[in-house]
Amino acid sequence: MRLTATALVLTLSAAAASAQTTLTLYTSQSPEIAQQTADAFMAKHPEITVEWMRNGTSQLMNILAAEQQAGDIKADVLLVADSINLGTLKQQGLLMAWPDAPLDGIDPLTYDADKTFFGTKISSTGIVYNTTIAEPVTGWADLFSDANAGQIVAPSPLYSGAALVHMHSLLQDPAQGWAYYERLNELGVVPEGGNGPVLKAVAGGQVKYGVNIDADVLRAQKAGSPVEFIYPTEGATFFTEPAAILANTDQVEAARAFVAFVLSEDGQKLAAEQGYIPVNPKVASPEGMPALSEIKLLPLDADRAVAEDGDARARFTEIFGG
Repeated sequence: MRLTATALVLTLSAAAASAQTTLTLYTSQSPEIAQQTADAFMAKHPEITVEWMRNGTSQLMNILAAEQQAGDIKADVLLVADSINLGTLKQQGLLMAWPDAPLDGIDPLTYDADKTFFGTKISSTGIVYNTTIAEPVTGWADLFSDANAGQIVAPSPLYSGAALVHMHSLLQDPAQGWAYYERLNELGVVPEGGNGPVLKAVAGGQVKYGVNIDADVLRAQKAGSPVEFIYPTEGATFFTEPAAILANTDQVEAARAFVAFVLSEDGQKLAAEQGYIPVNPKVASPEGMPALSEIKLLPLDADRAVAEDGDARARFTEIFGG
């Protein structure tokens, strides 16, 4: 009987191992947050093991392009910073649509109309100011006064995914458009680099104001930096860290389970704990941040942004002489 029992245990262990599914995730989340996300998902789905690779969104797009050329895309799921890059992948036929994705109550502004990618959280781009040397402003028009010449820093859409979304969202807004960037140029502002250096310059008092991301400012504020975030009255732009399923995956059900998790109440509570505004209205925003319904957001048509991106980058470079 002992031999029989041992053989049975080995048989069951082998069956369990063969039933285990491996899901490959490519993400631009920080390593800490990526691991938190994977761990929380695997706690709900112990039958699925998530193996993730982290890099910047642009670098991940380059990796996918190389894998596509080699005929061997390894990722099953993407979780990256912005919808414009995913719009490009959608255009190339690399993303799988999920018509029945669990989106009840979620604002259509946060996901692709064809349901090939789905926003998982809201990060807004607005105004950060140094509370010790600057007065709060109400919005872009208020910020762009002559008195603030030389006192504003901004990230570049040629470098930052969030800044790229910001640019296209403004260009699609009839009230803003290229006038926004022409006014920055008149004030002596040359957008460059990413959001990190912008926040550092404002927090350090090198300048009074910056164009920055709400979650980053909140984290800096909690760490003791003299900074405050303003959602502009004209509307804040936003990116959604969308999730998408690769069209070539052979792990469709596991991939859908992952997307469903990040959109679920448990997944959205995790996003809030990580400092982001949830897209699911059933889940409260982090302390110190407004509910999604309390923010005026400037919408983004990702398909249009993809089509216009080359011309927009060229015009930006022309204005700032980059």
